[in-house]
Amino acid sequence: MAVPQVVIIGRPNVGKSSIFNWLAGRRLAIVDDVAGVTRDRMVHLQKWNERFFEIVDTGGIGVNDVDNLTDEIERQIQIAIDSADVILFVVDVRSGMLPLDQKVAQRLRKIDKPVVLVANKSDAPQMDAEADQFYRLGRGKLVAVSTLQNRNKSDLLDVIVDRLPESDLTATDGSDPEMKVAIVGRRNVGKSTFVNTLAQAERMIVSEVAGTTRDSVDVRFELDGKSFVAIDTPGLRRRVSVKTDIDYYSTHRAERSIRHADMTLMFFDASQQISKVDKQLVRYISDEFKPCIFVVNKWDLYHTQMPTDRWATYLHETFPMMSHVPIAFITGQTGKNVKTLLNHAQMLYKQSLSRIGTGELNRILKEIIERHPPPLYKNRKPKVYYATQVGVQPPTFVLMVNMPKAFSPSYQRYLISSFRDAVPFPEVPIKIYLKKRESADERDDFGSRRSARSAALEPHEDDFDAPETDTGDEASEDHLDDVNEEA
Repeated sequence: MAVPQVVIIGRPNVGKSSIFNWLAGRRLAIVDDVAGVTRDRMVHLQKWNERFFEIVDTGGIGVNDVDNLTDEIERQIQIAIDSADVILFVVDVRSGMLPLDQKVAQRLRKIDKPVVLVANKSDAPQMDAEADQFYRLGRGKLVAVSTLQNRNKSDLLDVIVDRLPESDLTATDGSDPEMKVAIVGRRNVGKSTFVNTLAQAERMIVSEVAGTTRDSVDVRFELDGKSFVAIDTPGLRRRVSVKTDIDYYSTHRAERSIRHADMTLMFFDASQQISKVDKQLVRYISDEFKPCIFVVNKWDLYHTQMPTDRWATYLHETFPMMSHVPIAFITGQTGKNVKTLLNHAQMLYKQSLSRIGTGELNRILKEIIERHPPPLYKNRKPKVYYATQVGVQPPTFVLMVNMPKAFSPSYQRYLISSFRDAVPFPEVPIKIYLKKRESADERDDFGSRRSARSAALEPHEDDFDAPETDTGDEASEDHLDDVNEEA
């Protein structure tokens, strides 16, 4: 399973970003009295009671954005809710229950996920009684907290961990589970024709008119006795061309299908150049860490114009961060190479479920770092103590280090690129987190035990804070330990 996500939601100005920073133990999200500061989702890897999970900050529900981005903010909130394993519904004890709190609660009643009601700004024990009014919202266990006074943080984390799904990081048990495949691409690249070929039936309307498919449609089919679900999606348009409700919801549903799928097949038309829409889609697939195959369709008609090696070079040069993605050349109408494509898709799906033993993982990592150590950071040596895998779909790894800021994005890309060459899942996205090792952690040097003396002498993270004269990009450095890099 993927790393569980704990999503923080609520109306504006209840302290969602303050709680995000408080739980993370550092200032990551901007906190301001002005409503609507948070727009995009922010993610931080958290560990409590030996469980890893991601906490996700979101914008305020019901905010009227001054830059007319209300719809975009709401879309980010809905994406976070859809992917959540646990929801933290934050309310404000000082201001009391407001109508917008009730609207948020009403929205959550339709969601079958664990909800924790977090009564924020309860700065003293005598204020906890005032939080009881929020029981009327009827959503989840109530925990009164104060980020300002640092009250009940461990209680809240205990409640969160109790509601996380059971950890099951085992690989497949040998059976072949049903695989959901999202088929995406811009308009008129042959997606519906491909689905009809898979289903061996006219399941989807096929027309030369662009935009014939307006919703995501699930089509079940079998191949060699194995069950699949193909999700045909609407062809996407450039965002500036999305002018009608139908266009808006088609885009939304296509992106939702990518998030819910196990595999994505990104379709290109062999007769056309790569467009901005293609780049938007590939970026979205990359951001969601979905296994992907680039599919060049209608190859029978245009293969003489550009050989396969030139198309492959064209794709890799256009999407250098997706160099691990395999490429297939098919003819959807006749079914040429379709079976080979699906067999490869199933192989990638199994790769995304793979686990690697901790000993083998650290052996590989040690060799990679010895081959090319990280450069000095402020005259100090960055060090990786050990690594562990904490999730699958995608394979997710945590590297315990002495200075997360010291590992630049370029060095993280080197780690993933080298790591990909040595593991049995080279064609799927990999997610990496850098975390500062806790003082109580006795493991050192790729899993070996460290002495009490070395633990006592280990410098504190504050020793490496950038001086005021540092002209580096502090904003980007502060997020290096939460960067999810994909090679």
